[in-house]
Amino acid sequence: MSSDGAGGADESATESDVEAAFADGPALLSYVVAGDPDAESTAEYVRALARGGADVIELGLPFSEPIAEGPTIQQAIRRALDAGMTPDRYFDLAAELSEEVDVPLVCMTYYNLIYQYGSEEGPEPFVAAAAEAGISGLIVPDLPVDESAPLKAACEDHGLDLVFIVAPTTTDERLGRMLDRASGFVYVQGRLGTTGARSDVSSETHGSLDRLAETDLPKAVGFGISEREHAREIVAGGADGVVVGSEFVDIVASGENVADRLEAKARELKQGALDGATEVPEPEGK
Repeated sequence: MSSDGAGGADESATESDVEAAFADGPALLSYVVAGDPDAESTAEYVRALARGGADVIELGLPFSEPIAEGPTIQQAIRRALDAGMTPDRYFDLAAELSEEVDVPLVCMTYYNLIYQYGSEEGPEPFVAAAAEAGISGLIVPDLPVDESAPLKAACEDHGLDLVFIVAPTTTDERLGRMLDRASGFVYVQGRLGTTGARSDVSSETHGSLDRLAETDLPKAVGFGISEREHAREIVAGGADGVVVGSEFVDIVASGENVADRLEAKARELKQGALDGATEVPEPEGK
């Protein structure tokens, strides 16, 4: 996919499926936990999100110590683990979905699962299995960029994007190392803390976007987005997309008319992002 270089992809490199999802306007990236409450339901919910306008689906692979997640997603992960979700079952589900939905699937999980998967230690077996299942990229919140070279190499070998999360506290030096290895998009953490729906957009979001203004890769903001107005404000502030997780996971947890509500919420958030795109000022000289 992408090659190393400031700002991500080399101009001569082929655009990945994940990066291409941003090509026609601001993207909606929707997160659900695989296996919550079961694999069959997850498949139905992913199809509903795609119908509602999701451009990328983050399919969470549950891990017992999800340090980046707030209570909403932690509970979903617990439900999925209790229902028997495993990496192999996850790949079976991803393979089914990759044939059914015309949007890229990105796996969000933790490095212990990646490293320990298969008959040998290291990320290669997991990444190979993910590629075979139709996964287009990986997000690994607990993997420091300084220790990411083996996973980056495996992703390049198998054509997967490796997405890094940039926090408000990420130093400029560390940000540069992330951008050297990032591909697909840059995940901008909109606020400090863990995931979870919020009632407003943090001022930290705008500062993070300003720091990434010269980055060629698309920028998607997550952590706390739950309403159409949030999506509008974030895209108007310079983001290329929004990542929404806890809002969708809350709908799943309710168990009430879930697929229809997910589709409607995705459509609402996508429209908010599109509204924001009309407010982005043209660069000087145009």
